[in-house]
Amino acid sequence: MDAVEATKKLFALIESRETGAAAELLSDDFTFSGPVPDPINSAAWLGLHDRLNDAFSDFSFNLRDAQQVGDAVQVTLQLSGTHSSELDLSALDMPNVPTTGKSFELPPESTTVTIEGEKITSIRVAAVEGGGVMGILSQLGVEPPPE
Repeated sequence: MDAVEATKKLFALIESRETGAAAELLSDDFTFSGPVPDPINSAAWLGLHDRLNDAFSDFSFNLRDAQQVGDAVQVTLQLSGTHSSELDLSALDMPNVPTTGKSFELPPESTTVTIEGEKITSIRVAAVEGGGVMGILSQLGVEPPPE
């Protein structure tokens, strides 16, 4: 499987709630960085997506424009979903968000997926206003906790 196929497969597996299979595509030292205070490992990243899938029955990355550039794949992600169940934010030290029934669609986020050998070693999402979990909360009408 080439790098673009591996990238598409990873995001498709997460959308399909198959995070166990998705984990097999990630290296042991995988990191996710971007709309998080500090880089997180694969368990934390996949756990976050388990919680997003639980809360948003139609959660989607809306992946497009996948292109290989050297040892990386550049993609555009535009997360969307409908808030159909309580959103568990305990891993972020935030209170859970009761079901609102509202939909969200984040702005497009430029994302770099780095691959070494057969494994994805990192995902970096460029900062964009209104992106990430805080963007989702804003669109749901939830005030983020004070910093």
